[in-house]
Amino acid sequence: MGAYSERISTKLTQALAPTRLEIVDDSARHHGHAGAHTDGGGETHFNVAVESAAFTGKSRVDRQRLVYGILADELKERVHALALKLTAPGE
Repeated sequence: MGAYSERISTKLTQALAPTRLEIVDDSARHHGHAGAHTDGGGETHFNVAVESAAFTGKSRVDRQRLVYGILADELKERVHALALKLTAPGE
């Protein structure tokens, strides 16, 4: 797991206490696309699945806003795109 994958995992775990957390670095599929870093180090595009009670009663947009807020620093730095699947337990 790379540095940004670890940062994402740590921040989401601390903020959301997820019952399920999956983070996949999908940067290789976006090599040469907008947002891909030319250094070849990846960690620009991620697929993130989170199941957390923190999402209960929240709309899809509110869930996304919550996660984007938690990961604001990473999005300002190297992370270009997040594909999010955000669910509450039992969904």
